[in-house]
Amino acid sequence: DHPDRIAPDERDREPSLMRRALRLAAVPVLIAMVITPVRFLLELAGVPTAYVFLFGLLWLALGFSIYWGVRLSGETRPYRLLWLSLALFSPVSRIPVFALWWIDTTWGIGTHYDIFDSWGQAFMGQFFYGSLLQIIPGGILGSLTLAIRRARNASR
Repeated sequence: DHPDRIAPDERDREPSLMRRALRLAAVPVLIAMVITPVRFLLELAGVPTAYVFLFGLLWLALGFSIYWGVRLSGETRPYRLLWLSLALFSPVSRIPVFALWWIDTTWGIGTHYDIFDSWGQAFMGQFFYGSLLQIIPGGILGSLTLAIRRARNASR
């Protein structure tokens, strides 16, 4: 038997990988929905960029990747679950950024969100490139965390 294979009778009792990944991504998505507007408001309030930079989706993705790496270390398919959770979290977390780009562009507010010239650029920049900037480093960091945790658990 392959270690990732689940017996047919266990499949009915265990939530699907997609459902588990959705559950893991839910809280980070909710936090992202708050962090992005907070960052926007901090910029409008004139808070120095060095402090505003601390409120970012990349930091959130990296933090949750480490958390997931620790939490998932005892799972049978932790790497798949980690990467799938990141793939679900990242594009959804970019929705408020896209919305703030539109607000900033429409009203000429002048925050760092106003970096694209068109809807197409903003869409590709946020949902494709922005997502990859979260998924790749987050996946690497989470995978390293998983590998370290699993190695430690195996040596005990």
